[in-house]
Amino acid sequence: MSDITVPQLGESVSEATVGEWQISEGDAVKKDDILVELETDKVSVEVRAEADGTLTSIAAKEGETVEIGAKLGELGSGEAKASQPKGDKGNDKKEASASKASGDEGGASGSGELIDAKVPVMGESVSEGTAGEWAVKVGDTVEKDQTLLEIETDKVAVEVPSPEAGEIEELLVSEGDSVEPGQVIAKIRAGASGGSASKSKSKDEAKSADKEPARAKLKPSGDDAKAMPSAQRVARENDLDLSKVEGSGKDGRVTKGDALKALESGASAPAKSESKPSAPRELGEREERVKMTRLRQTIARRLKEAQNSAAMLTTYNEADMSAIMSLRKQVQDDFTSKHGVKLGFMSFFVKACVTALQDIPAVNAEIDGTDIIYKNHYDVGVAVGTDKGLVVPVVRDCDTKSLAQIEKDIIDLGKRARDGKLSIDDMQGATFTISNGGVYGSLMSSPILNAPQSGILGMHKIQERPMAINGEVKIRPMMYLALSYDHRIVDGKEAVTFLVRVKESLEKPERLILDI
Repeated sequence: MSDITVPQLGESVSEATVGEWQISEGDAVKKDDILVELETDKVSVEVRAEADGTLTSIAAKEGETVEIGAKLGELGSGEAKASQPKGDKGNDKKEASASKASGDEGGASGSGELIDAKVPVMGESVSEGTAGEWAVKVGDTVEKDQTLLEIETDKVAVEVPSPEAGEIEELLVSEGDSVEPGQVIAKIRAGASGGSASKSKSKDEAKSADKEPARAKLKPSGDDAKAMPSAQRVARENDLDLSKVEGSGKDGRVTKGDALKALESGASAPAKSESKPSAPRELGEREERVKMTRLRQTIARRLKEAQNSAAMLTTYNEADMSAIMSLRKQVQDDFTSKHGVKLGFMSFFVKACVTALQDIPAVNAEIDGTDIIYKNHYDVGVAVGTDKGLVVPVVRDCDTKSLAQIEKDIIDLGKRARDGKLSIDDMQGATFTISNGGVYGSLMSSPILNAPQSGILGMHKIQERPMAINGEVKIRPMMYLALSYDHRIVDGKEAVTFLVRVKESLEKPERLILDI
């Protein structure tokens, strides 16, 4: 006997409303079957069975408010009564499973254990992703570790490999569905092999027919179906017209949070509701609508959060790049011959920033509540533009690495970024960031902080300009430098000093070599 409890519901969410139970007391359930859906002000969370068994009791009824860890019911082992799940929800899935079990007995495709293919852990703080296009279909034979589909998170794309060799028995999610770590997305018959083409085709058709009714039940079929129970209760109590409220829940359902926001904005008043657009605007003749990728949504959200939370300020300076350009020209052939990579500008900037960070530790620190965390390691994020958006892989322990090793790391990370092969760990834990808008021709800009970091350096295009040197006008290759910093932790004097240190190291690169 095991308790069914309320799982973690997300950051800052402490309670939820119980939705409709999908099964009744005494019904048998399979591992990962949906038992009940909990609704919070932000999202709807499905509670699934952790093992095969029988629902022996329901402790929290529909509409009740429950907290994290609260008991929802009890799941026991043993035989269950032959009853139908409440409202026939999940019935199609169970009948399909039963028909598979009976129909496959004695056949080649029915041999072997049924294995769950699950969403892997996608990294620290990553709680969901979006399912991409399946690389396989029902009836296909797969090898162990063969890619089944790709899941796009707000940071990277994660491939889901097959846990065992066998035959695809069932696909449980569709392209575009939101998935969570640990969620079962497919079932594989271990050791099974696909039959003839006609057999596979008929099997696919049967499975599709079995899944269609279940999928249809997930789609809203009217105003009542589009609203969660708690949202309907809020609507009844406040005379709110839910047909005029845009739902943010699963399949467009109106959640309690949507209903409360509508009340706050006066949506119950017909005049205001009608004036507020309830649907996306119509497109013009030469316009098209494309859904933002999860990565792009996250970039937008985090950049805005950085602006809202930090007291961001930018200070500027400029550096004469003559010395570095001359040094690179002198040693490039020998450097490339020995290390296998070219000596670029980025390694000089990384080393110059590390030297400045060691002198001005506040720029390498972060705010945690009312505390300041000073970091004595120097992990520099290097912004890389890709087809899907901007990513910031991290070069670790830059204070201990040579110029050659930093160049190698940057080249490797940049290639993997463009190929979409960066891992979560590759992009977490930077203490400072460098962004090079100069590769795109930017002459000057103000970079936005990469929270929770307190500083980011913007590099720009090298431009020849007339400069006054010792009373004479000389043409020099100059670069504008921009340091954006969090004024809550970094004072103006420290920011200016930091940028001057960077400028000095770039104009006299021998300082980097001699560590002065």
